Parts: sequence; C-alpha cells; structure tokens
Amino acid sequence: MGYILLAGGAEFQGKMAVTDRRVIELAGGLNARLSIIPAAAAPDNNHQRAAQNGVDWFQKLGAVNVTALPLTDRRSADDAVVVDALRQSKLIYLLGGFPRHLEQSLAGSNSWQAMLAAHQSGAVIAGSSAGAMILCDYYYDPYNNQIWSGLGLISDACILPHHNTFGHSWAPKLKQRLADISLIGIDEQTGMLNDGRQGRWQVYGAGGVTLYQNDRKACFHSGKSFELMA
Repeated sequence: MGYILLAGGAEFQGKMAVTDRRVIELAGGLNARLSIIPAAAAPDNNHQRAAQNGVDWFQKLGAVNVTALPLTDRRSADDAVVVDALRQSKLIYLLGGFPRHLEQSLAGSNSWQAMLAAHQSGAVIAGSSAGAMILCDYYYDPYNNQIWSGLGLISDACILPHHNTFGHSWAPKLKQRLADISLIGIDEQTGMLNDGRQGRWQVYGAGGVTLYQNDRKACFHSGKSFELMA
C-alpha cells in the first residue's frame, strides 16, 4: 500500500518543497514516474496553466519524469492512454479547482480504478485543495453550498482547504451537517502525509492542520503528528 498526501492549497508557491521532496522519495526517487491531473481546473479553462505550474515545480525539485495528463473530464478519464499512464505512475497529484467537476470526472472511471491499483502497489496519491477534498468520504462544494459523497480513500472525513484564509469559515456549518465526521482544516502551503509511525499523519509545510472531532478542536503544526478518529 502506498501513501497519501493531502494539501491545503497554494501548493506550488515555494513553501511545500520539503513536503514534495518527501513524497518524491516515497515514490521511489527523482526518476519515479509522476503524473499530474489538472481536471479540477478545467471548468474555468485554467487546466493547462495549472498543470504546467505543477510540472515546473516538480522539475525544479529535481524530478525528471513528470507528465501532465490530459485528464480534464469524465470522458478523458476513460481514455486508455491516460489509464495506462496512471497505472504505471508512482506519484499521482490531483490539482485544485472545482471539486464537484473533479469528483464527477473520476467517480466510476477507469482512471480512478487505475489510481487505486497504483496506490495498492505502493504509489503515492496526492491532492491539493479540491484534489484533496474529493479523496475523502465527503466534501463540501462552496460553489453550490452542497455536501457530496467523495471517492472514499479517507474514511469518515471532510477536508476544509485554505483553512488559514477562508476554509475556517466553513467549520461552524459543517460541524452541524456532518456531526460524526472528522473535519480536517489544512492551511495553504501545508500538507499532511500518512508516513508517520503506525500510519500516523505527519504535518509538513508553512502552516498547520486543525482537527474538529467530537466537539474538540486541535491544531498541529509542521513536524507534529496525529491520528484521525477511528
């Protein structure tokens, strides 16, 4: 089984270098096959720029086998070339943007099955902002003020990205609507990675991670680790 990185957004602005070097290491090193999925940025036609930002960032960190895959919607998520690339990837990075579009693009697709198979074989699955949100059992879509079922890689959880800028404002209403679910607030330029002892989550980056569980609130900053509620 591989690892999972959940990031809070603004991921390629310089403060995630330690985090992303760590996931490159976990993926097998600088020669590992790294695939970027820009689908969440497609609704406002920002996917090409966002994907290139990701390619540039990881190449700056020394990765030599980085590809932005043309996965932008549900149809392309079943493209055989894309699916094969994902199956062979050692690090798969879901970019931010529109969570509902990303979830609908991947749910039930051959690409999602390929990602799960890659993860089962040891690959790292990473997501930032919308890319992290849809990996959980539930995600909140601020564009329509709805809570939707996610892809379920992280059970009983819902992520509040950009927590230090605006994500924290979602907490009061989501605590009411998802009373038995762990809310995970992740600051920008910050990530949580399940590479800790016995699967504990380790915090990396510039900010912190805030957990809202059972009417309790706890904050963890870079270098700290924690467990999610079973």
